[in-house]
Amino acid sequence: MPRPISVPGTPRNPTLLSSRQVDRLWVLGLFAAAVFLFTLDLGGVALRDWDEGIVAQVARELGEGNNWLHPTLNGGPYLNKPPLVHGLIAIFYAIAGANEWTARLPGALLTAASVPLLYALGRELFHRRTPAIFSALVYLTLIPVVRHGRLAMLDGAVLFFLILMMGCVLRSRRDLRYALGSGLAFGFLCLTKGVLLGLLLGAIAFGFLLWDTPRLLTSKFLWMGLALGLVPVAFWYGAQWQHYGQTFIQANLLNQSLFRVWDSVENHQGPPWYYLLEILESTWPWLPFGFAGLIMAWRDRNWSWARLIWVWTGVYLAAISVMGTKLPWYVLPVYPAFALATGAYLAAVWYEGDSETGRWRRTRRSRQSDDPCPRPDRLWPLFSLLAFAAWVGCLYFGGTFAGNSVPPGDANLQLACASVALTMAVATLLLVERDRQFLVILIWGMYLSLLLFVSSNYWVWELGEAYPVKPVASLIREHTPPGAEIYTSYPHSRPSLNFYSDRRVEPGDRQTLQQKWFNRSSPYLLLDQTALDTLKLKDLKSLGTAEGWTLVTRSATLDDIEGLKKL
Repeated sequence: MPRPISVPGTPRNPTLLSSRQVDRLWVLGLFAAAVFLFTLDLGGVALRDWDEGIVAQVARELGEGNNWLHPTLNGGPYLNKPPLVHGLIAIFYAIAGANEWTARLPGALLTAASVPLLYALGRELFHRRTPAIFSALVYLTLIPVVRHGRLAMLDGAVLFFLILMMGCVLRSRRDLRYALGSGLAFGFLCLTKGVLLGLLLGAIAFGFLLWDTPRLLTSKFLWMGLALGLVPVAFWYGAQWQHYGQTFIQANLLNQSLFRVWDSVENHQGPPWYYLLEILESTWPWLPFGFAGLIMAWRDRNWSWARLIWVWTGVYLAAISVMGTKLPWYVLPVYPAFALATGAYLAAVWYEGDSETGRWRRTRRSRQSDDPCPRPDRLWPLFSLLAFAAWVGCLYFGGTFAGNSVPPGDANLQLACASVALTMAVATLLLVERDRQFLVILIWGMYLSLLLFVSSNYWVWELGEAYPVKPVASLIREHTPPGAEIYTSYPHSRPSLNFYSDRRVEPGDRQTLQQKWFNRSSPYLLLDQTALDTLKLKDLKSLGTAEGWTLVTRSATLDDIEGLKKL
């Protein structure tokens, strides 16, 4: 049926929405879906060690000490990262108290906001709605983005400011005033995770403009925005240098930034292909489509969207691959570019589909033997294997197999595996039928599966690597005075234990523990049974036991009191 011709001067159909109104509806819908996924049961599990525990503790000390310019950690200077995200968490602490939910909520909300922001970036990049929609939905259902975006870490804020910077750079090609926003976003990146990461991500935007729109590099708005963004960065770094001097330079710019380029921190190292393996492991089921999208981008590298994807992916992956320190969350800034490449390919698949039958046609492009992009219907064996693996996981977490190391009983984790299995099975059938609706099934199925996954107790699986922290922290907080130092036979420091107990718990070897026991008037030791049997401490008084750990102190004797008086 031919489309009716619009005559100038005639009233528009009130039932039809304008393009801008449709975009607003998509932005609102994506934001609502993202907020629900990123905040669901956010405080259901304890904070994990290191990043979460440290960020949560720094934020609490910011609020308690009101020293927002010079943050502290356990009473000492905190020189690792600028306190932008820590300050946001401290504000939430002041509103609703210090707990897991308030520690994770600012990062979760920023990551959720990055989903509609990526949609807006896609609209500016592709000039069509379909690839922007698919890009945002793929980004929303990427497991590493969901997991790390929900943690009390800095990476969710990095994703938000990175996408904001790239979106402003793209929009500035049509409106130079948006170049001011790109400079401000660059400044926020530097205040989130340091100048080195800000310079690396800023180099991606600079490289894209140099290749695609070099005229913008001479725009006064771009340099004015950059100057505005760097003012608070220079102020904060100058304040730290003025207060701490050379100590700040050594701790922040060298130890936490430059030294990580050529040296591994705390033995976090790996081969140059470490991050490629991380992407191969964590981007299912979108990996084959993302690979096809990168091939499309290389074929169409004369277009702006392809140039941005390749500069973004290539520069950042090359930079972090040569670094000596390897950590899984370092690769997160690649995932928005991966989602854009995947969305471009999925949009091409969707366009080839028949709107009435739902099956994509064997068009000239899809029949070309020299077309490097794989046809999606040839992927059905892969998706059938994914379905089989998910069913096995469902049985494993249900305790079906003998020797299962995971305790059964978490129904949400089993349901998540079952949801993934059913999603992949239905997608396989639709792929065999060459029906483009397999994309709808994949997106909805992955979203539902992730909702079930984050509702389980295993979405922070690192908690299983050590003893449960909250019962032990409760024991310490109940039986020790504020400000007490506790020494433990556990071989590693646990920042989460410091946060929950509101005490400083330091690891120590046998000699250190014995020295603290005899040299302090009121020592507090947290010991496992092996240490209790080995140390053979005299005048020992047990204060309580939790999760196999016993908190002990020394009973005061007359000899001890006389000895203290002589001292």
